[in-house]
Amino acid sequence: MSEDRHGVPGEPGSQWYDNEAGPLVRPYAMTGGRTRPGPSGVPFDLIALVTLDPAGPGPDDAPLGPEHGALIDLCRIETQSVAELAAGADLPVGVVRVLLGDLLELGCVTVHRPVPPAQLPDERILREVIAGLRAL
Repeated sequence: MSEDRHGVPGEPGSQWYDNEAGPLVRPYAMTGGRTRPGPSGVPFDLIALVTLDPAGPGPDDAPLGPEHGALIDLCRIETQSVAELAAGADLPVGVVRVLLGDLLELGCVTVHRPVPPAQLPDERILREVIAGLRAL
């Protein structure tokens, strides 16, 4: 009869998970201890849209982990925001930002950052355009 041990590192037959939670990998292990994306540390806004780059390398062409692959699979379905990717991959947003930085550097994805509010057209101008269109 074998004894099932959970969370006892280094012992033969030990498993690093419990029955309810499933396999457990710490976030710092997924990112290699990094907390910022890429060498430039470019921040990813939660509403930035991420698209799979069809001209970029495939998952087999670059040294990627399973979490990178999960993000690529989610982007393959449709363009998604950083927040949606974090929810879909069931990963913390900080981890997703670091992994997206890797994918961006490899050319696997493109990121469309939201337009800063200062660059949006003035509401008064938009109202005048609507009024002009209604007048036609």
